[in-house]
Amino acid sequence: MIDYPTIALDAMGGDYGPKVVVPAALDSLDHNPKLNLILVGDEAVLKSAVAGSPYLGSRLSIQHASELVEMHESPSKALRHKKDSSMRVAINLVRDGKAGACVSAGNTGALMAISKFVLKTIPGIDRPAIIGIVPSLRGHTHVLDLGANVDCSAEHLRQFAIMAYELVKAVENIPDPKVGLLNIGEEEIKGNEQVKQAVKLIADSHINFIGFVEGNDIYTGDVDIVVTDGFIGNVALKASEGLAKMINMALKQAFSENLLTQIAGMIAKPVLRTFRKRFDPRQYNGASLVGLRGIVVKSHGNADRMAFAKAIEIAVLEIENAVPEKIGARVSELIAEGKSAA
Repeated sequence: MIDYPTIALDAMGGDYGPKVVVPAALDSLDHNPKLNLILVGDEAVLKSAVAGSPYLGSRLSIQHASELVEMHESPSKALRHKKDSSMRVAINLVRDGKAGACVSAGNTGALMAISKFVLKTIPGIDRPAIIGIVPSLRGHTHVLDLGANVDCSAEHLRQFAIMAYELVKAVENIPDPKVGLLNIGEEEIKGNEQVKQAVKLIADSHINFIGFVEGNDIYTGDVDIVVTDGFIGNVALKASEGLAKMINMALKQAFSENLLTQIAGMIAKPVLRTFRKRFDPRQYNGASLVGLRGIVVKSHGNADRMAFAKAIEIAVLEIENAVPEKIGARVSELIAEGKSAA
C-alpha cells in the first residue's frame, strides 16, 4: 500500500489542456491531503497557471515537456516522433518509479500505444484493455474492452475477465464480483464461435463467472463486470452516451413547450436535479488501461474540471490497492496451474 500516491498528469492533453487539468489538479490536492501531483507539459504555461498555489514546490511539481500529441495524430506518429510529448514524459515517470500512475485526456490510440511500448504488459497478458464505468440501477457496472482491441480471441476475453475481476475486487472492495460475458442472448447456443469458446475458458478461471449476459444487463446492476471485445464495447459506450444526451434534450424540450409544461418543470425541478446528478457522466469519467505493468487512466477528451478530478481519484484508488500487482499475481497463479495440469 502506498500512503502518499504521486500521479503524473498529462497537462497538455485533451480538448482543453491546462485550462481543465490545472484546476482539477488543485481541487484534487485540496480534497486529498496525501496526494502528490506532477504536471507535465510546457513549463512556462504551467508555471503561470499555478502561480500563487500553496502546493507548488511541496505536493505539486512541474515536469517540462516540449511536445504535444494532437488529438488527431496517428498512434504510430506519436510513438515514433513525439518522444518529448507531455503524454510520453508522464508515462516515462511511471516507468521510472517517479509516479505511481499517469492520467491523460489525450489521444486514446496514442496513449495506449505509448503506454504499451513504455510500460510493457504484465507477463501472461497479451493485450491491455480499456475498462470504464457506466451507471446502473444499483450503482455502476464496469465494462471492458471499450475500444483498445477491435478483434479479440476467446483467450483475450478470458484475460479481460481476469483483469477486471481483480481490479473491481480491489478498488470496489467487493469480495467476489460477478462477471458476465456480453452476448446476443443468455442461451448457450447463441453467439459467435468466439464467445462460445470464451465462455468455457472464463468458467475455468476461478472467478465468479455467471455466464452470458445481454446488453440490458449492463444497466440493471445484476452484474459487476461485463466483458466484450473493443468493437462492441465501444459501440455500446457511445450508444449509451448518445442516449443520455437525447433524454436530457428531450426533457428540456418537453418542459419548455408551453406555460403549463414550464410550471410542471418547476415543480419537478428537485427530482430532475437528483436524476441528473445520479446519471451525470462526469461522475463516471476515467477509464483504466488494464494489463500494463503500471497504472494509466484515460480521461474523456472533453472532460471538465470535475470530470478530470474523478479520473485522478480512480488513479489514486488503483495505486493504493496495487492493482497491476494483483492482476499479475492472479495471472501467474493461473499460468502455474496450467503447467501443473499439463
